[in-house]
Amino acid sequence: MDTKRLDSPLALAAGAMLAWMIHCNSQLAAHSGPLQASWLAHGLGALTALALWRATSGRERPAAGRPPRWAYLGGLPGALTVALAAIAVNSPLALAGTLALAIAGQLLFGLLCERFGLLAARRALTVHDALAALLVLGGCAVLIFAVQEPI
Repeated sequence: MDTKRLDSPLALAAGAMLAWMIHCNSQLAAHSGPLQASWLAHGLGALTALALWRATSGRERPAAGRPPRWAYLGGLPGALTVALAAIAVNSPLALAGTLALAIAGQLLFGLLCERFGLLAARRALTVHDALAALLVLGGCAVLIFAVQEPI
């Protein structure tokens, strides 16, 4: 199945699910603590991934060869993200501020990785990259520091 047409909708859905996940984990962390919430979230996530893997086994087309060794470490930042986001959401940042800063962190880290060839192909950054980063950071500042008037 060609997923090119689905890339953008799938990325948007993943972003929405990330917000939902962080909200659920922050509520759990408020009643149990961020580390326990992380353990529970990753346990349920592992069971869900196992069920999906079993349901789709044999239909995947993995890339040839072996992944780099560092690729097996993806669970480490995942666990830290869940725990740290649960703490941040239960602060004055709330869900929207936490997600805005998380997106800014992802963008800046992604640009650094691409600029220096870390975890991704090396490429020169463009004026458009800088403009996108400034707009995202500006949006974060407006969301976090602006006086909040109810709509």
